[in-house]
Amino acid sequence: MMTEESRINDFGTETVLWDLADLYDGENDPRLAADVRWCGEEAALLHGRFRGQVAGLTAAGLLELVVRLEALDARLSRLGTFAFLNFTTQMENSGAGALLQRMEELASQCKREVVFFELEWNALAPEGAAALLADAGLAGYGHYLEALRRYQPHQLSEPEESLLLEYAPVGRSAWNTLFDKVISGLRFGPRKRTEEEVLTDLYKQDRGVRREAADELTAGLQSQRHVLTHIFNTLAAEKMIEDRLRRHQDWVHAMNLGNELAGATVETLVQAVTSRYDIVRRYYRVKRELLHLDELTDYDRYAPLPALPSQRIGWDACRAMVLNSFAAFSPELAAIAGQFFERNWIHAPILPGKRGGAFAHPCVPDVHPYVMVNYTGTLNDVSTVAHELGHGVHQVLAARRGHFNSETPLVLAETASVFAEMLIFQSQLALLSDGAPRRAFVCQKLESIFATVFRQTAMNRFEKRMHEGRRGQGELSCEQLSEFWLATQNEMFGDAVTLRPDYGIWWSYIPHFLSTPGYVYSYAFGELLVLALYGLYQQQGDSFVALYSQLLAAGGTASPYDLVKPFGIDLDDPAFWHQGLNVIDGMLRQVEDDTVAHQQ
Repeated sequence: MMTEESRINDFGTETVLWDLADLYDGENDPRLAADVRWCGEEAALLHGRFRGQVAGLTAAGLLELVVRLEALDARLSRLGTFAFLNFTTQMENSGAGALLQRMEELASQCKREVVFFELEWNALAPEGAAALLADAGLAGYGHYLEALRRYQPHQLSEPEESLLLEYAPVGRSAWNTLFDKVISGLRFGPRKRTEEEVLTDLYKQDRGVRREAADELTAGLQSQRHVLTHIFNTLAAEKMIEDRLRRHQDWVHAMNLGNELAGATVETLVQAVTSRYDIVRRYYRVKRELLHLDELTDYDRYAPLPALPSQRIGWDACRAMVLNSFAAFSPELAAIAGQFFERNWIHAPILPGKRGGAFAHPCVPDVHPYVMVNYTGTLNDVSTVAHELGHGVHQVLAARRGHFNSETPLVLAETASVFAEMLIFQSQLALLSDGAPRRAFVCQKLESIFATVFRQTAMNRFEKRMHEGRRGQGELSCEQLSEFWLATQNEMFGDAVTLRPDYGIWWSYIPHFLSTPGYVYSYAFGELLVLALYGLYQQQGDSFVALYSQLLAAGGTASPYDLVKPFGIDLDDPAFWHQGLNVIDGMLRQVEDDTVAHQQ
């Protein structure tokens, strides 16, 4: 008898498992033990030789220190990446969890030894730092070193910074690990299904199946409501304390700082998106008509339209679709993406104990990124594969800049992934000529765009209420968090979608709120930026492709403002964000017009 798990993996993904040997051959690999020893020793050597000396370093001396710090951080990242990826697919394995904790403790220990560098570098007078940065030998680290100095007003003393690093392994990362264990260990409904299996049913045509899936997810989350509420409150309180100690202006300031964005830029983005919630409401009113429903509820949001092609897509077909869409844009990018399939850099099947969702991990420049998906053969899954491979290609190109310069600001990190989704969408759309299937496919793309632009912005509004509520009211109850969730979701949906009270608990399974507070606006940023970039591509053709490749290859060598300048984009201009929103509006108007024409 075919089990739910075997059925959902019946798409040729059984052997699509990543090979972590490019990092280490296993937990007992002698290279892993050697790297652990080296990191501890190198951190101690750097502390002994350079602590208290940064102010007196020549440009050559500073270069030596930065190069060695980069090598140390890269080795720690290699160890941490292996432990994380090893744990991600077997989250119920206590040994894998112990290794991850051990690597986090090692990173904390080593960072305590070298924390002096950022403190002493940022303590330099502006003229002294400028003189060093003017040296040609440091040109390759210019933006990295200059960007570090933006944290100077928010740094503490060395003993305080060391103490925070000492406690880091039992802080946010430990609570996130607990969250992952709770969610991955949950089994939903009488069939004891995983989170991914239940969420997949929300995309089924049968309304009864969708409602059952929603009810099962709700019941499972409710069964852990006390634990999940406590985790959210604890991490909100931790952020509150750290923001106070570091003198951040508000709950999202630390994220903006990390993204190298002014708060005004982010606020301009959020205001532009929330001002166009009418697009969401109009769409779901149309969808209610197309589904012939008197009322559209929370479990109907992802219902496929009747004319949408419903066949499942095998892994080999998915691979061909994604790579062909990449190749039509850029053979170079397609060749890079192809390596992920050819060299076992992807983990695709749904397995017990495997983390839900999808991600691309950059690893370290001298290895390569890894991609994780939970593939069930839907059109959405094909889009997800393209999304994560967009990240992967970006990470491969940026890695050529070196470890410190390869980390792209989060808001631009989403650009390549969302652009890849647009490429696969356009290639699939070109295959559809019939009116109803084509309209249904455009509707599915609109829903994907809504998920990244409007839903993520609504989640940003939830985060705002959660953090400000925790700071102003103290410990928040599950009911209060659910109230925040329903309120911010209802602001987006209006009367177009009925959100049942049960939907209020759905804030509790979203990991971004815990692992990277404030992150979710990056999705809206990336989507609207991509809509503008894709418009330029349609106008400019091949000349755009070269410019786009340069953007990806730049990594983190400049601020987002500077990186998009070659495209003539001003991130502080509301008109820019509305340009992308108008594209979404135009897509919806086509659907509305087609629907009216079909009814006549």
